[in-house]
Amino acid sequence: MSGTLYGVGLGPGAPDLMTLRAARLIGGATCIAYPTLAGGQSFARSIAADLIPAGIREIVMDLPMATERRSAQAAYDKGAAEIAATLETGEDVVCFCEGDPFFYGSFMYVFSRLSGRYCIEVVPGVTSVTACAARAGLPITARNETLTILPGPLEEDVLRKRIAAAESIALMKVGRHLPKIRRVLTELGLADRSVYVERATLAQEVILPLRDAPADAPYFSMILLTKGTDPWL
Repeated sequence: MSGTLYGVGLGPGAPDLMTLRAARLIGGATCIAYPTLAGGQSFARSIAADLIPAGIREIVMDLPMATERRSAQAAYDKGAAEIAATLETGEDVVCFCEGDPFFYGSFMYVFSRLSGRYCIEVVPGVTSVTACAARAGLPITARNETLTILPGPLEEDVLRKRIAAAESIALMKVGRHLPKIRRVLTELGLADRSVYVERATLAQEVILPLRDAPADAPYFSMILLTKGTDPWL
């Protein structure tokens, strides 16, 4: 019998926003896996650090800092092969994922390589969208309103059309795309309705009106806005 792979969502960053199931699996793990970026410290591992048992085996998927996907795919190939080798011995593996595994989560790349071959259980986590809305005190949908989630790297014309057609919007992966996003929202007359959130739930958290947002934004930043009236009226 092969082991089970657990894809565990860790939430947006604050360790106490992990689910009880995630904490239980991490505390009982004998082998964990997680991504790092360009040989740096793993944000995912840092969230779970206080729960990781001493002396367990760790599989590190080191992702290059590059926009082209070939190198990243090779890193996931290597990580999935190491995880598969462990599962073949009958040992379980707990794979960490920031946020939720199936919501822009890194775990889905491991899942796509190993699903159908091994038993995989996915543990959902608090998403960055709901965390940012909670920290900003901004109800983003009510009644029959719809929420549109857009990634910042989209082309400017595509962003403009989708934002114009949406009701409530969460713009993710802002980072180096902030000037473009700010320009689009300003042109559409929506900049003053937009809230900028950076590193939600962490000690370095920043929440500002978009007009006061810094010129440079980290990858873990988001812009929220609603076009509707007060949802509580």
